[in-house]
Amino acid sequence: MSLTFDFVSPEPAATDRVTLFADVILPLPLPKLYTYRVPYEMNDEVVIGGRVIVQFGAKKTLSCIVAAVHETPPAQYQAKYILEFIDDAPVVTQPQLKLFRWMADYYMCTLGEVINAALPSALKLSSESRIQLHPAFVAEGSPYPISEPEQQILTALSTEDGKSMTFTEVGELLGVSSFHKVIKSLMQKDIIFLFEHLADKYSPKVVKKVRLAHHFIEESALETLFGQLAGRPKQLDVLMRYLQRVPVYQNIHANHRGLEKSALTSSPHLSPSAVNTLIKNGVLEQFDVIVSRFPLDDEPEAKLHFTFSEAQTTARDEILTQFSQRDIVLLHGVTGAGKTEIYIELIRNALDGGGQVLYLLPEIALTAQIVTRLMRVFGTRLGVYHSKFSDNERVEVWNGVLSGRFQVVVGVRSAVFLPFDNLALIIVDEEHESSYKQYEPAPRYNAREVALMMANYQGAKTLLGSATPAVETYYQTRAGRWGLVQLTKRFGEAGLPEIELVDTRKHREAKKMHNHFTPELLSEIERKLGLQEQVILFQNRRGYSPFINCLDCGWIPKCKNCAVSLSYHKHSHELRCHYCGYNDRMPVECPACGSRALKTVGFGTEKIEDDLKIMLPAANVQRMDLDTTRAKNSYQQIIADFENQVTNVLVGTQMVTKGLDFANVSLVGIINADSIIHYPDFRAHERAFQMFVQVSGRAGRKGKKGKVIIQTADPTQVIFDKVIRNDYLEFYEYEIGQRREYGFPPFMRVIRLTVKHVDQLLAEQAAILLTQELVERLGREAVLGPEAPYIFRIRNFYLQEITVKIDREHTVLKQAKAHVLAAMNVVKDQKEFKQARLVADVDPM
Repeated sequence: MSLTFDFVSPEPAATDRVTLFADVILPLPLPKLYTYRVPYEMNDEVVIGGRVIVQFGAKKTLSCIVAAVHETPPAQYQAKYILEFIDDAPVVTQPQLKLFRWMADYYMCTLGEVINAALPSALKLSSESRIQLHPAFVAEGSPYPISEPEQQILTALSTEDGKSMTFTEVGELLGVSSFHKVIKSLMQKDIIFLFEHLADKYSPKVVKKVRLAHHFIEESALETLFGQLAGRPKQLDVLMRYLQRVPVYQNIHANHRGLEKSALTSSPHLSPSAVNTLIKNGVLEQFDVIVSRFPLDDEPEAKLHFTFSEAQTTARDEILTQFSQRDIVLLHGVTGAGKTEIYIELIRNALDGGGQVLYLLPEIALTAQIVTRLMRVFGTRLGVYHSKFSDNERVEVWNGVLSGRFQVVVGVRSAVFLPFDNLALIIVDEEHESSYKQYEPAPRYNAREVALMMANYQGAKTLLGSATPAVETYYQTRAGRWGLVQLTKRFGEAGLPEIELVDTRKHREAKKMHNHFTPELLSEIERKLGLQEQVILFQNRRGYSPFINCLDCGWIPKCKNCAVSLSYHKHSHELRCHYCGYNDRMPVECPACGSRALKTVGFGTEKIEDDLKIMLPAANVQRMDLDTTRAKNSYQQIIADFENQVTNVLVGTQMVTKGLDFANVSLVGIINADSIIHYPDFRAHERAFQMFVQVSGRAGRKGKKGKVIIQTADPTQVIFDKVIRNDYLEFYEYEIGQRREYGFPPFMRVIRLTVKHVDQLLAEQAAILLTQELVERLGREAVLGPEAPYIFRIRNFYLQEITVKIDREHTVLKQAKAHVLAAMNVVKDQKEFKQARLVADVDPM
């Protein structure tokens, strides 16, 4: 049964009272804000940026954000009353609201879509949100008073282990419409937690601890225990270590807090079985403690343990000088030049001035190494924000930024949504990376561009860092709009690696290839492993094989939802679509002709890993791609194993190309360079150059001479010469000339429009109509298409694409977007195209 609300407004207390209305942002793709009436007795409670509960439609209740408060009723409909106020202080700040409005306007989406992407799920309440008892809650030990409605909820949730309730069920239980403050109170007391889906349930961080059983605290009892353990030296060693670490007699409360069990079991001088025996015999008590994932312990912040080189000092000083003249500076430094140390110094300067800092990274994989370094410097002032965090962890960081607890945040692209209000510095590391671009769903934003606008609104400085800057970024520095600082040498004694091209076509003709390895690469891997050095191998395709086919009839398994072949994954022994996730078992015979002559074609990271384990059985090989990093902490574990040299060969997709710093890596192999270069996109050569230079930069970073082997069927391609000489400027000059000639960014803005429909003919017809409308408004020269993309069907939708090129001048861009929206609305208004989906992607990557 759905929960509905009937709010009866009290009669006016006085004829001169003020009637307030609130424009709210619903987390829905609505083109306009919706207006609700503020109950008179709540006039003083309404807060811009705070959350309120409203009824939308006949039965649905939602939380939304108050965007404005005024006295003007809506003209087109009668305003419903706000049902309840959740917050007495903003959860979304004024600078955020301003930024979100800009994002909705620039990326041609709705404000509701921006809010839906920005807020963690636990801050978005609806009638179907669910609550569950917090695992840490113990009724007898609760320090908080429990009200009668709270006790009703508590009793209902306690009836069975793991029971959860929707908000609809809570309302029915209490028999009232206004219950959200009761839920908020229970959450603040850590009695319940909230989640949107069963997969999002809260899992607390638990630490196992041990303490001396209370009856051994007395000195005489402890002496007796020592006598009993005299013949058991291993157990006695454990007890002595515990007493050394925990001052039982000096502070009895220290024993109550106990010691982490791992401090005893992980010691090389103590026996884990002896620890467990003492627990079994009642000498030690084992207990669990739930701890925050972001400890509040006031650990002393470390001093900087590095000494700047002359080049780093010069670069830092130049950046500060440039910041006195410009708001945006590019730090163009070769891989391994020591950019991170400069970032740390600039962060400290910003914090000393009382400001906040946002440090953006393109991939979660990078946060593990960077966070460890920054935590040693900034301690508990540092927060971390990325998609692998649970929803509750993201809320914890969100609230930490609001309260001022976290003054520095390291995060991936979604960190631009956090509630900063006093930013002094934004650092966008590896600013060229396409991972900063959000593709689905809306808003389809680029975090680099959003960061620049955020800094502009808050008066902050922005530092962009890269060894291979985006062409658009470098163009801005050459035009004098942004500052440029360069680091041309690696830190310390490290030099740039030697790069060797190996011709795979010649080796295949001579039948000298070992699976997908040339003799040169395989021999060099063996040599480096013999020297106890490490190797990174890069293959920009995951899975075991791109597809399988029947040698007799030519059958190739296809995805039933998308126009692509299914990739074979050996570990799970299944065929999988990398676009929609559809999977099927690996057949033992061809379903078309019955033949068993099924063969894998091509290769991915899983195949490379498998081949290496067969060819080099002594090597410890690990893989880092989307398949091996789905689990929450898998990134950290893979990186830690490689950093600690548990693994000596790391095989990966582009995850291994970005910013990782390993001292013992002396060889990098690029298995198939050609697949990256020959891609139908105007950015293909730029991405290839960036990827080759970045992955090459993982080799020889700490004094060892690094080597890079690039396998290619065409070593004469011009791009390789620029990579070998690490000549970014020459690459830029060639690329910018091509962009100027053919009218691509940075000289034009691009909007890619995609028409989607389950019927192929209707998708084509809708795209043709949209093109006609665009040409009528913008001219034929501004519109390219329509055409079906290379992969023309995804998730059962047939696709058609139209590219719109627009002059970069601001007023022209704004007018052009209005024309694009008008053209899209014409198509949407046609009865036969009601089921078509029209998507606008501004500045596609």
